[in-house]
Amino acid sequence: MYWLHMLAAVTWVGSLAAISILVLPAAKRTLQPLDQLAFVTAIQGRVEGAAWFSLGLLAVTGLFQLSSNVHYDGFLATSNQWSLAMLVKHILTILMIVVSAMQTWDVMPAIRRILLRRKKADRRDLDVLQRRERRLAWTNLGLAILIFGATAIARAS
Repeated sequence: MYWLHMLAAVTWVGSLAAISILVLPAAKRTLQPLDQLAFVTAIQGRVEGAAWFSLGLLAVTGLFQLSSNVHYDGFLATSNQWSLAMLVKHILTILMIVVSAMQTWDVMPAIRRILLRRKKADRRDLDVLQRRERRLAWTNLGLAILIFGATAIARAS
């Protein structure tokens, strides 16, 4: 279970890091705004399935690990440092899911709509969507780093 949990975490967070640190900045430097959106849409389309599958795998394997841990005192318990770290980790994970959902079901469909009407695309709409996509990607990466920090605290206790 631990190995699958780590594999899912690396897949999810690795794709976030690659998109945030490598793909989005490179696309911004080398492509025109509409081409940037088309490229980001293609990349996100490839990554989204793996990311959401990883999230499901994280939930299942995490619940098994949680219930078998000797520090586990029950749902929402904060009786020890491990429990508190796990509660923080799960709250951050929920926030990360919300941000991912916004990307998947709000921003990406808006980008696809703009790409469908390519010639009539308003530059301001393009800029707003690009900024929003970058902001959400960086927010998710920041949340992932905080989750890893909470995990480290839990593992150390």
